[in-house]
Amino acid sequence: MPRAFDKKSGLAFVVAFGIVSLFADCAYEGMRGITGPYLALLGASGTAVGIIAGSGELFGYVLRLASGRIASRTGAYWPIALAGYVVQMAAVPAMALTGAWWAAAALIVLERTGKAIRNPAANFMMSRAGEQIGQGWAFGLHEALDQVGALSGPLITALVLAHHGQYGHAFAWLGIPAALTVISVFALRVRIPYAGELSKPKDDGKESSGLPRTFWLYAASAALVAFGFADWPLIAYHFQQAHVVARATVPILYAAAMAASGAAALALGRLFDRRGFIALLPGILIAALAAPLAFLGGSTAAIAGALCWGGALGVENSVLTAGVARLVPEHSRARAYGMFSAVFGIAWFLGSALLGALYDVSIPLLVAVSITTELAALVPFVVATRLTNA
Repeated sequence: MPRAFDKKSGLAFVVAFGIVSLFADCAYEGMRGITGPYLALLGASGTAVGIIAGSGELFGYVLRLASGRIASRTGAYWPIALAGYVVQMAAVPAMALTGAWWAAAALIVLERTGKAIRNPAANFMMSRAGEQIGQGWAFGLHEALDQVGALSGPLITALVLAHHGQYGHAFAWLGIPAALTVISVFALRVRIPYAGELSKPKDDGKESSGLPRTFWLYAASAALVAFGFADWPLIAYHFQQAHVVARATVPILYAAAMAASGAAALALGRLFDRRGFIALLPGILIAALAAPLAFLGGSTAAIAGALCWGGALGVENSVLTAGVARLVPEHSRARAYGMFSAVFGIAWFLGSALLGALYDVSIPLLVAVSITTELAALVPFVVATRLTNA
C-alpha cells in the first residue's frame, strides 16, 4: 500500500509545497503584474489585452481537463507536476526576448499552459495532505505562502522599472526565482515521493458519472464568479491608460493585492474548516466590489479596488479549491479538479474577452456586467450549500 500522510508529514508537505509556490509566484506573478502595461507599450488595444489574458486563462484552464484526467488514469502525479513547472518557469525570463505584442502574447499563453499541466496533479497531492490537517487550512496556508512570492515578484519588477525603466530587464531578473522554483520542486519530489502515490482504482467504465450534483452547482457558481472577475492585465491597462497611478506604482498595487490574497486565504481557509461553504460568501461579495473601485475611481479607489481584487482572488485560489476536495472522493479528485478548472477557465475567457471589449465601449457598462454576474453567482452557491448541508 502507498504510504499515507499523517498530521506532521501533511503539514510539512504543505509548507514545503508552499515554498515551491513562493518561488513560482515570485516569477510568474512578477511577470503577470506588468503584462498589461507591457502589451500597451507594444501597441496592443484594450480589446486585445482582454482577449490575450482571457485566451491564456482559457487554454490553461481547459488543458487542466486533460491533465487532470491523465493524472487520474496514470497515477503519474509527480511527473506531470514537474513537467508543468518546467514549462511555466521557462516562459517567464523568455519574455525579456520579445519585441512584438504577439510574441509576448504567445509566452503569456505558454506560461498558463505550464500551470495547467501541473495544477490538477499538484492540487490532488495537496488535498491528500489536507485530509490530515484540514482542507481549508492546507489550501489557505499554501496560498498564503504562495502570495509571499506573489507580493515579492511585482516589487522586484517595480524596483527594476524604477531604476532602469525597461521591461526586458524586469523579466530577466525574474529568471532567478524561476530557476529556484524548478530546483525546489525537484528536491521536494526526492524528499516526499509518496505524496503522489495512490492505488489506482479499477476502471469500471463509470468514470464520467462519478461527480455529484453538488459539484456541478458549485462549478456553476464558480463560473459566474470567474465571468465577472476582471483580470489584472485589464485593470493594470486601465491604470496606465487613464493615468490613475504612475507606471512604477502598478506592480506595487499588484503586490498589495497579493498580500490581501494571502491574508484572505488564511482567514477564510480556517473559517471553511469550521463553518463549511459559507466561508465563500465574503469572497463573492468582495469580488463584486473590485470592478467599480478599480475602474470608476481615482488613485484612492484604485488602492481599495486592488485590495478587493486580491482578497477575492485569495478566496478563489484557496477556499474554492478546498471545496472540491470536500465534494469529491479522493480517487476522482484530480479529474474533478481538471473539470472544475475547465469550467472556471471557459467562463474566465468569455468574461475577460467581453470585459475587454466593453472597456473600449463603456467603462460603466463593464462595471455593471461585472457586478451583476458576481451577485448572480450567489444563486447556484446557495442551492449547492443547502444540498451539502441536507
